[in-house]
Parts: sequence; C-alpha cells; structure tokens
Amino acid sequence: MLELQWPWVFLAIPLPYLIYRFMNPARQSGGAALQVPFYRHLTSIAGDNQSHPAPKRQWSSILPVLIWLLLLLTAARPVWLGEPVQLQGSGRDVMLAVDLSGSMEINDMELNGVAVDRLAVTKHVLTDFIERRKGDRLGLILFGTQAYLQAPLTFDLQTVGTLMDESAIGMAGNKTAIGNALGLAVKHLRNRPQESRVLILLTDGANTAGEITPLQAARLAAEEDIKIYSIGMGAEEMVQPGIFGSSFGARRVNPSADLDEKTLTEMANLTGGRYFRAKNTQELQQIYNILNELEPVQQEEESFRPSIALYYWPLLLALILSFTIALLHLQTRPREWFSKHHFSKKHQTQEGA
Repeated sequence: MLELQWPWVFLAIPLPYLIYRFMNPARQSGGAALQVPFYRHLTSIAGDNQSHPAPKRQWSSILPVLIWLLLLLTAARPVWLGEPVQLQGSGRDVMLAVDLSGSMEINDMELNGVAVDRLAVTKHVLTDFIERRKGDRLGLILFGTQAYLQAPLTFDLQTVGTLMDESAIGMAGNKTAIGNALGLAVKHLRNRPQESRVLILLTDGANTAGEITPLQAARLAAEEDIKIYSIGMGAEEMVQPGIFGSSFGARRVNPSADLDEKTLTEMANLTGGRYFRAKNTQELQQIYNILNELEPVQQEEESFRPSIALYYWPLLLALILSFTIALLHLQTRPREWFSKHHFSKKHQTQEGA
C-alpha cells in the first residue's frame, strides 16, 4: 500500500497564492525614461501588434500548479509498504572467536579423506553451524597476535559466513592472544540481554600474546554473565615424514602439545560453560551439533513491513513538466527572438555605414 511519511507537507499548498495575494510587487526605481524614437518601427519589425494580443494559454497557469503539487508530493516522502514480515522471536547473541595463528596451518586433520590444515576444517564445520543459527545474532572475532572484530552481532548470517570463509592464517598475526579475544567479546556482549550472552572460542594452542590473560578475561565474562564454550582443536598424533618424504626416519609427534587444555577448561567452568576437545573433523562437527542444541531465549516477536521509496517519480515528473514549460515558451517567441536579432544586426549595419 502507498503511504506518505510526511503528509503535513501538503499544508503548504496555498503558499504560492498567499505570497501572490499579500506580498507587494517589486517597485521600479524612479528616474528619467529612455526615449526610443524608432519604437514603432521596432515593434512592427518584431511583429508586436497591440491590436491583436496573443491569446492566454491555459498551460501557463495549470502546469506551474501541477509542478508545485508534485514537489510537495516528493517532500511528503511517498513509500510503498509491502506485506508484514515476522521476525523470529527467539535467539541468542553468539560471538564466535576463531584462532588464526600460525599453528592453524598444521595438516593434522582430514576432510573427505584428504589431509588439510586446521583452518580449512574449521571453515567447513562453521559454515553449517552458522547456517543453522537462524534467529540468533552472530558476531565474529578473528585473533592471532591481535584480536579483531570481523563482524558485529547481526542477523545477517550469510555475511558472517562469508567473512569467516575469507579469513586466512596469519592475517591477525602468528601468535595467540586468547585473553584479548575474550576481552573484545566481553566488550560487545555486555550490553546484550543478560540471558542470551554466549561466546564460542576455538583455538589450537596457548595464550602467547596480548595484554590480558585468558583467566582474567574469563572472570570479566563471568561478572557479565557471559557463558564461554571453549574448543581445543588438533590431533594428538601425527606422523612426520622422514628423509625426502619417505618413511625412513619418520616419527610420530603430538601436534597439539602446546594446547593449554587446563586454562580452556577453567575458563569454561568460571562462566558456567563447557570445554570440548576436537581431535578430528567428526569430533568438531559433533561439538557444534551439541552447541546447536542450546535452548534459545524467548524474546518479544517483532514484525516489519519492507518499504520502497517512491519520491523520485513525482520529482522526475515535475522536472519533465518544467522542461515542457520552457519549450512552450520558446515555441511562442521564435519570431520575436529572430526579429530582435535581425533588427540589431541591421541597426549596426546602418550605424557602420
């Protein structure tokens, strides 16, 4: 349906008439008049015959009125309102904090039978997790040596997924600032409804950078009633190839030796959350399936009506009518314009002679 957001603008409809009716016309300054002895000759050349006045054109009064009404309609901000759209009335404020430090490039995970790095698996699993969080506000923090807010809390899950997919190892630095990531999450979650603040942190190491320790940040989160679910990622065993990639000299190592499970567990316990250990792709997927089962907080249902601005249509029509008036004026005076220029050239020729 059509709606005018500022209908009171039409109170200005009589404004041009009031100005014409009550404002005094501009007075011409007095003084000696210039006498033109050849005025009659000039008017005869110009075709100005007072005995045959030009008929009054109706458009000369109708079109300006239409233009004025169209300008008022433009100022009234017409919009077309669509059908009401119901927003989902349940959800949480979930902040994802993902580790992009250098250790995330270790190829100790498998995806479809192919060895890949930890970040590739994270992106694969998070894509499905993000799509299934409809009704939640999701935010994204990427951290390495520094922590950055990549996406604020939003219902636009597609954008969050795109930003996660475009992330790269090392873009935030090669170290791991877990405390800074938690502190940044607390800053953006503390003003949200108290019952719906959730932080999901994924890392594969220990805190090696930052101005605040993970436990200090976790205590701040607990004071703000922010629940932390921490995920430790990485395999416990990996075969390092030997000389020239052969089995000769190969050895088994623990690629997750630096993972600080004790701190991650304590962080979760301080806030009433839970610590998960993901040793492979399947376990990581199961963890996010569990997180998907978080009971949403019931909130008031909201609805909105999509609107399309239409102001440019009456504005365009007013512009077209303005050009029409200008063209009509030019069509009624071509002879007068030609005669004036013809007389001016003829007079200059006579003076030169």
